[in-house]
Amino acid sequence: MHVGRTVFSQLMHFAPQQEFRRLVARHEADYRLRHFSCWDQFLCMAFAQLTYRESLRDIEVCLRAAPNLYHLGLRSRAIARSSLADANERRPWRLYADFARLLIARAHSLYTHEPFGVELDHTVYALDSTIIDLCLSLCPWARFHHGRGAIKLHTLLDLRGPIPSFIRITHGRISDLSTLDHLVYEPGAFYVLDRAYLDFRRLRRLHQAGAFFVTRSWRNTRVATMQSRSVPAGSGIVKDQLVRFAGVTSRYDFPAPARRICYRPSLDVRPLVFLTNHLELPAFTIAELYRCRWHVELFFKWIKQHLRIKAFYGRSENSVKTQLWIAISVYLLVAIACKHLQLGVSFHSLLQVLSLSLQETAPLPELVARCNHQPNSIPDDKQLSLFES
Repeated sequence: MHVGRTVFSQLMHFAPQQEFRRLVARHEADYRLRHFSCWDQFLCMAFAQLTYRESLRDIEVCLRAAPNLYHLGLRSRAIARSSLADANERRPWRLYADFARLLIARAHSLYTHEPFGVELDHTVYALDSTIIDLCLSLCPWARFHHGRGAIKLHTLLDLRGPIPSFIRITHGRISDLSTLDHLVYEPGAFYVLDRAYLDFRRLRRLHQAGAFFVTRSWRNTRVATMQSRSVPAGSGIVKDQLVRFAGVTSRYDFPAPARRICYRPSLDVRPLVFLTNHLELPAFTIAELYRCRWHVELFFKWIKQHLRIKAFYGRSENSVKTQLWIAISVYLLVAIACKHLQLGVSFHSLLQVLSLSLQETAPLPELVARCNHQPNSIPDDKQLSLFES
């Protein structure tokens, strides 16, 4: 007898189904469909992500072994792998991209006050990309270079919480710089960038929007020093200079003054040279902001280890992008549930619990508390001593 909602249903409760139906109607994704709707497809793929399924056959067997698919939210009596393969092949991936962006907005509002290691009132974003390898013989549309197949995941990560604010999935050959053309800059926010994004014409647009950038300088970046500022002793700051760019094109692409900060944390480390358009913030804070850029690298490492984005259920571009966007949506749903229910556990621990208990009917907070319960230690007065005195 069913006595409560399954854990999977409790998690999917945080997915706004009404907005999802509106997106389906906008993309006409359910046109002339009688069975296995887009919502059913999303639930099957989310189930596969949370339980670490390896293939479409694996998904089919596990769902057919479920006692009642209705309690998982699925309306279909049985899920065939051919139906799921056709859905991944034909349903537009942009539907799930729009849904993921909707979840990004919801999750972002929940993590706006999280600390990230630097005492700063401004919002700080880190921008970077990662390569997701594909088999070129199976996915000829994803040609990268040197006989490799790959796609790129461009991510703008809000450092106040592990929530991406912007995600773009492209072919592997697309330049990282092109992502700057798709961003809408937030006035007063900091954008921490790697040297791959050092393009003065694009940085001028960021500067004119009232935002600030922190990036590293190339060795051949030519500058004209306007002023040298005093640096605090023992902070690792070697130079703090007010400069203008003096390159052949950079002086026209970015005519405004900037700061050039040379930071050397220890004598056995090569100095790092940072560029920023914020002229008042302490130089050590600028160096710390760039150090926090590593959070986006940790985010890439985390999702590759805990989400199914390295092995794919289909070969077409539509199928691969559908799986990626649904994986991102599952990550965001876990983040939203963790915050709403105040579970107090890491995303990794929560995913481990979910992977083994999706069909249980216990409340999710109670289930997490039960798994985190520490057994009472054995009293010391009854513990024998190995060496008697």
